[in-house]
Parts: sequence; structure tokens; C-alpha cells
Amino acid sequence: MSQMRSLPITRYLGTVFASNAVPIIPADPLDEAALWAFCLSAQYRIDVKKLDKRVSVTTANFIKVPFAVKQWRQDAAEKYPNGLPEPQSDDPTQWLFHGHPAEAEPEGTLQVAVARLLGYRWPPELDIEMRLADEAREWVARCDELLEFADEDGIVCIPSIRGEQPATERLRTLLSAAFGDDWTAEKERELIQASGSKATDLDAWLRNDFFEQHCKLFHHRPFVWHIWDGRARDGFHALVNYHDLSEGSGVGRRTLENLTYSYLGDWITRQDDGVRRGTAGAEDRLAASLELRERLVAILEGEPPFDLFVRWKSLAEQPIGWDPDINDGVRLNARPFLAFDIPGGKKGAGIFRWKPNIKWGKDRGKEPESLRPKDQYPWFWTWDEQTQDFFGNDKFDGNRWNDLHYTCEAKQAAREQTRKERVET
Repeated sequence: MSQMRSLPITRYLGTVFASNAVPIIPADPLDEAALWAFCLSAQYRIDVKKLDKRVSVTTANFIKVPFAVKQWRQDAAEKYPNGLPEPQSDDPTQWLFHGHPAEAEPEGTLQVAVARLLGYRWPPELDIEMRLADEAREWVARCDELLEFADEDGIVCIPSIRGEQPATERLRTLLSAAFGDDWTAEKERELIQASGSKATDLDAWLRNDFFEQHCKLFHHRPFVWHIWDGRARDGFHALVNYHDLSEGSGVGRRTLENLTYSYLGDWITRQDDGVRRGTAGAEDRLAASLELRERLVAILEGEPPFDLFVRWKSLAEQPIGWDPDINDGVRLNARPFLAFDIPGGKKGAGIFRWKPNIKWGKDRGKEPESLRPKDQYPWFWTWDEQTQDFFGNDKFDGNRWNDLHYTCEAKQAAREQTRKERVET
């Protein structure tokens, strides 16, 4: 059980768990089902909170509550006549989710379908040894039928670009394959409504509501990024698989270059042709797309404020240009995309369709001075929160700031200095 908030509970499957989780072990293994039923109950949480009203419950208090074992044995026998069920989940935010949209919670069905369209796969699909209920494993197997609909390069544009179908049609095709005979126009409307959207069709949902709902559902750590030019109805909109965009060995950079010069480049060429032909709105669309290209090129180049900064990496290890490490996380890798609002965009959202709740202030805790020498980690030496290319003051404070900016020149100089020192050593 988690020690925090609503005291959520899960089955322990033998993996590493965080220090804010408390394992509860029955004295008699035969009472596992009874203990499970009891810990799931509202009464258990009420009794625990009577003993300990703090935000984080003390470990010992989890087992100080009265446990009417006979009552809960009977309750468990009625609920679980065949023993406790094997783990599974229809919630797409959970590790155990099977990955199939047709058996997802209704409010997340369209999110699952979009993720699959972008090539994302859930953990049970990639780990055949994962402990999972037979029913869930059957749904995992059915996911193989949907692999052919996944985009190859992790970029799906909402308007038709480079000869590809628009995202709406591709999404409908995937959903039709997932639901089979159950897929109808009415089903589409039901799923849009279940998502919480007031959109009347999939295209409007994708353009206007998808990304906001995606951010909220996945706790403001989006893994499908909606990048646009600020024009809601007729502009450039692209959905991008964040895992492709942040993959190492240069793959992430090539993905962003593909988005910038191939997909957006094709769109710009079409708008330019439209301007020459006098097509209505083409001039405004061209201006918006050129503005977006300017931002994407700036991210590729990586000069402040479009640079990447990772506080636990030395100055010589800081990425130059768009060279992300997926292990640094969405929060840090998203910063260049949120750095500067695009005309017509959302306040604080940069070139994203909506602003996820991401902050880069000071994290809790302090760094040890012995591990953070000033020449390698100057930001731990009394950063003044304003200076670009800050190289440290005399006093060490160890504060964990995240919103610092370093030029490519400063990063390159640090790399060359480190390389020189290694040669001399």
C-alpha cells in the first residue's frame, strides 16, 4: 500500500518498490485473499486514518487496525471462490494494461488508439514473461492484429501531407480493425463523448482536444506530442511519438529533422504554391508555417532559450543542439518546445497545442559538494537564477535548479577542456 493520499493498494509481484510503499504480509498465507479484501475496503482506510491523520501514514500503523479475520475470510470466499485473480488492468495509465483499445476504459479508448497509431506499445506486449491474467494475455495477443496500422517514423500529420492519409482516416481504420463489427459512426460519437470532448467528429477532437486530454490522463508527462503552427482549423498539425523524438544514437535528431524539413517542408511548399495561385488563406498559412519552422530549427540548433539542460550531467556532458536522452525524462526534454509561444498558440505552451503542467524550478533536496565540483557543475555554486552561461560563485549551496541556459559555445568549450585534461592525464 502507498503511504500517501488515498492509500491505494496493489498485488506485490516480486519487483522493486519505492520506499513510500508498505508491504503487508499475512501471518497465514491462506489468509491472503481475506487480507486483500480487507485492505481494499473503505473501512480499512477509515480505521488507518483514525490512528494516523498525517499525510504520510507511519508504517507500523497499517497493521494496528482491528482485523476481523473470520468476517473477511467469508467475504473473500464469496468474492474470490477460485482464489485471487491474476493481475490485469483496463486503465491505459497502468503498467499492466494490455494495450488493446477495444477493451480499454471508455474515457481512454481514443487515447490508446492514437498511441498505437504512433507506434507506441504497452509493456505486456513486450514482456511475454510478465505475470498477467489469461484474459489480459488474450487481449495482448490481439494487439498483434493492429501492428500494421502503426506509423513507421512516429510522425502522423492531421492534414494529409507527403501523400499520407490524414490522421482522422488512419485513426478510423485502426479503430475499425480493433472493434470489428462493433465499429460504427455511433460508436465513434460515443467514444468522443466518453473522452469528455464536445467535438462532433474525430478531426475536431484530434485538432482541439486530444493533446489536453492526453496530458491530463498521463499525469502531464505526454508521450505523444501535438506540434502545431497556431492555426486551429486549417494549419499544420503533427502528432509525434516522443519516444522516437528522444531516442539516442541520433535517431531523435533525425526524427525532428524529418518533421521540420520533410513534413513541414512539404506543407510550406504547398502553401507557397497556393500563394502564387491566389488560394484563399494560403498567405496566412505560409506565414504561420514559416514561423513554426523557425522554432523547430532553433530547437535543432539548441541555442538558449531552445537548449536542453540536465542538472545532473556535467557541463561537458550537456547536449548540444537537439540531442536528447530519453532517460532524462519528458519534463526536461520538453523545455525547448515550450520555451517561446507561437502566434495564435496557447499561453505558455510554446509550439505544443496545449500546455502540460510542467515546471523547471528548484527541486527538493541538496547535492553533496564532494560530487559537484565547480568546474563541472557550476550551477550548484550559488546560481543567481538569471545568468546565462553561469560558471559559479565562490560558495557552494547544492540547490537543484533546472531552468538554466547554456550556449552551444559554452558546452563545446567544456567538452574540449575535458578532452584536453584526459589527454594530459
